[in-house]
Amino acid sequence: MVAASELISPRSSRVSAARRLGKRNFRSKERLFLAEGPQAVREAVGFGETLTELFATVEAAERYADIVGEARAAGARVQLADEQVIADISTTVTPQGLVGVCRFVDTPFDDILAARPKLVAVLAHVRDPGNAGTVLRCADAAGAEAVILTDASVDLYNPKAVRASVGSLFHLPVAVGVPVERAVAGLRETGVRVLAADGAGDDDLDAELDAGSMGGPTAWVFGNEAWGLPAETRALTDAVVRVPIHGKAESLNLATAAAVCLYASARAQRAAGGCRSVTES
Repeated sequence: MVAASELISPRSSRVSAARRLGKRNFRSKERLFLAEGPQAVREAVGFGETLTELFATVEAAERYADIVGEARAAGARVQLADEQVIADISTTVTPQGLVGVCRFVDTPFDDILAARPKLVAVLAHVRDPGNAGTVLRCADAAGAEAVILTDASVDLYNPKAVRASVGSLFHLPVAVGVPVERAVAGLRETGVRVLAADGAGDDDLDAELDAGSMGGPTAWVFGNEAWGLPAETRALTDAVVRVPIHGKAESLNLATAAAVCLYASARAQRAAGGCRSVTES
């Protein structure tokens, strides 16, 4: 057991600094964000020197001794705290006893282009942090090689977005603040076919698959949860594709539609004669 005298004071400047990271302006100024819970903290520990500080209750430090040990070994400062301190820092209703302070992990857009990705998710005008994090998780699961958040989308480091990504934030390159025009133009210049996902699209996803046109490098552009993609954004892309509704549902939510589209591309690219490298002629 750990003696109470070893617990960090609720009035500590470090606690105050961590608490402020719940606000976007402080995150942007310090280029730090919060990762809450054992899964997110474990992934942060494994991502280079991202984790700088870890706050843990005594119970959580004992339950997740492996994570705490790895954090210490990676050079992160480990602060033991009581449950009230963790609750003050955390943005969740039921904190899990671990809150990490992490450096920003986004990747420059030019670096993503230089890697010549074959499957990319572009979040344009996505405002809900939970949706953004869930789409990031879907992209990771489908094997996408990058995610791009445009300058009109939600903050990648919003605590809700980080939680919804369930660690996927640390698994693949993510660019932030990219104007949608630049994102589409840059991807097309590297040989990527850019598709807009929209329920009112002229092209049908099933028809695209049947035609065998989805085996090449592809980027999917996903729009706002309520009103989809603006006409000017749709006009930038190579095609506007709808996910067919075979039943009586009125529509699909953003994350579900993204999962369908990304997995369709992933399947097509893995089929015989699928995705060629964009470096091939």
